[in-house]
Amino acid sequence: MERVATFAVLGDSAASGVGDTDNNGISRGWSYYLAKNFTDPLVYINFSRPGAKSDEILHDQLPKAILHSPSITAVIVGGNDALRNGFSPERLHHNLRSTIKQLKAIGSEVLLLQLHDPTLIVPMPKTLGTVLRRRINAVNQVTQAISAEFGTEILRTRDLEGIYERKVWHIDRMHPSKFGHQLLAHHFREILSKRWEISPIHLEPIVTKPKAESIKWMLRNGTPWFLKRSVDLLPAAIYLIACEHLRMLFHPNAHANAVIYFPEFVNHREAGLLEVFEERVS
Repeated sequence: MERVATFAVLGDSAASGVGDTDNNGISRGWSYYLAKNFTDPLVYINFSRPGAKSDEILHDQLPKAILHSPSITAVIVGGNDALRNGFSPERLHHNLRSTIKQLKAIGSEVLLLQLHDPTLIVPMPKTLGTVLRRRINAVNQVTQAISAEFGTEILRTRDLEGIYERKVWHIDRMHPSKFGHQLLAHHFREILSKRWEISPIHLEPIVTKPKAESIKWMLRNGTPWFLKRSVDLLPAAIYLIACEHLRMLFHPNAHANAVIYFPEFVNHREAGLLEVFEERVS
């Protein structure tokens, strides 16, 4: 008798498929390409939502997923936590740890994702880039700590060859393009194929959009998103930039690669995570 697996996806826009839509405007994303290539029968459920933070994943998405006893669960979270006011690595660690603990308790195989460095592809002021990089690195440190504690699989995005090539990213340069989503599906397949029968992921040819279409997209989608987020992000960005300048003024010799520690975290040197720049994350 063929085994029927259940594949659940929890997370934010990176999990919901933003950057890859069909002709009807429906987002697909990497998990869609991965799910449709399972050889064995599969129940595929995506609970993710653009803008979701770790609180929502733990308290809203997770209970819905547990009802289906997923065999495999992808948990993609952290980007929105880092981009909002009041970012707390400790809260993220608590929420993600509680989420993974409950999934492991029901025997679900968990997939995690390392966040790329957006400052390498998104033009921004140097100081803002420094602060953003520090926050994203703190998210990755939390994710790695959870992965090490529970023995979960993690796709190390930053180690993938060509990950910062323009073709991998959507026009907003924050989300994967269709090709980027298929590339992620390809690498997640490599992780899961040790235990599951999954056909190779087809990487479709890159279709270059005309410049006029790109500008139209930015006016229709990018600008409203930016204005909406600016209410939250702009004051925080100004505050963080000011704090960064004060840090450089009063602590000019502070080591740029100092390691940040949190309770219950693994040894960061052994985990190869010397990515965070301060003892205190701005």
